Amino acid sequence: MRRNKIIGLTGQSGAGKSTAAAVFRAHGFEVIDADKQVAEIYKSDPVCLRAAAAVFGGDIIGSDGSLDRPLLAQRAFSSAENTALLGRLVHPFVLADTLKRLKSARGAVVIDAPQLFESNIDAICDCVVSVLASRDICLERVIRRDGISRERAEQRLNAQLSEEYFRENSDFILENNGCEAELIKKTEELISNKEVI
Repeated sequence: MRRNKIIGLTGQSGAGKSTAAAVFRAHGFEVIDADKQVAEIYKSDPVCLRAAAAVFGGDIIGSDGSLDRPLLAQRAFSSAENTALLGRLVHPFVLADTLKRLKSARGAVVIDAPQLFESNIDAICDCVVSVLASRDICLERVIRRDGISRERAEQRLNAQLSEEYFRENSDFILENNGCEAELIKKTEELISNKEVI
């Protein structure tokens, strides 16, 4: 029996990846959300949390023992080097959890991961779909979504892989320079493509 199809979903921050993931989910795909995985790992695995604190400062752990995510994000996304450093700490935990979830999956799976390539999870995917938008559009969306300054939003985008990298290493591209309805339609059209599912 053929194993379940595994689709990697990635792209720039602010490009619209979450919208595309919701469309896949609505069409019956099981979606593994890497951002949620990381949040759960920080809560459940003190080793991962302590490792992050050792590198990015003990004050990222609050008095109640929980992670101060905005503070960690501010430090980790301040440069590409810091982003890569955090990735090297967290990616092994995410990969192990992803493989565990895949074992119990019953249908086609979408791995929704902003750092799909950096974590090497793309290696276990049958195909990779990237959601992309112009830098100015991504910038405005990140500012609005996360309530951060333009400077911090620019730091976050600068710390990511380039648009060219996504284009060169993806099997399918979803362009999202328009409205949400347009992205939903494009994602549905992609799902209907037998090369994907």
